[in-house]
Amino acid sequence: MTENLHDNHAYVRENLARIEEQIQAACAAAGRRREEVTLMAVTKTVDAARINAALAAGVTHIGENRVQEFLEKRDALQLDGVQAHLIGHLQTNKVRRIVGEVDMIQSIDSERLAQAVSRAAAETERGHCDVLVEVNIGNEDSKSGVPVAELEPLLEKIANFPGLRVRGLMAIPPILHTEAEKRAVFEQMYKLFVDIRGKNVDNITMEILSMGMSMDYVEAIREGSTMVRIGSAIFGKREYH
Repeated sequence: MTENLHDNHAYVRENLARIEEQIQAACAAAGRRREEVTLMAVTKTVDAARINAALAAGVTHIGENRVQEFLEKRDALQLDGVQAHLIGHLQTNKVRRIVGEVDMIQSIDSERLAQAVSRAAAETERGHCDVLVEVNIGNEDSKSGVPVAELEPLLEKIANFPGLRVRGLMAIPPILHTEAEKRAVFEQMYKLFVDIRGKNVDNITMEILSMGMSMDYVEAIREGSTMVRIGSAIFGKREYH
């Protein structure tokens, strides 16, 4: 693959077209409507030109991992009608820099972080911040996210934090190699999502289940994901500088 092709808008459009076919097929196989699944383009290390190519091709949601990287690229992005989410780990000392700058934070994983976001949201023009709680579904020491056993206690604590609107769950599963393994983890995550939704906790709406990335989004959709976060399958291999 040449650098010219890598940067070419046609490359991004072709990848998106292939991904769209696979999303439609996965929805059909699961008896779901295509409208039930949102495609998010993950923009970590991706330059503004390629992100704008994806937006021009119809992408309506982007996810950035780092606060500083998003803020540096934001002014060069064509974000009219586009939702921008922070999907990476958020340190409490960076909360005030990002709350009010993105439409959603997908990585709430502690009461302390939720409280910091709540306080910062109260000071914004909007007055609230939509969030997802990140679940460490594989209970991996190397990953952020709340352990499964601690999820409901955390939700009960943060449900009434002013300005905080919990709209669902997010997960990054362990690295798995077979379709059966992937689907089993996503099935477990979906059951958690449905169980919490069924309890009708005040101020918590289980609308969004954000799970599935470039290597496993088809399996995630088959098991109930409502948002897939896809980076390298759209933009190519990440380039770290």
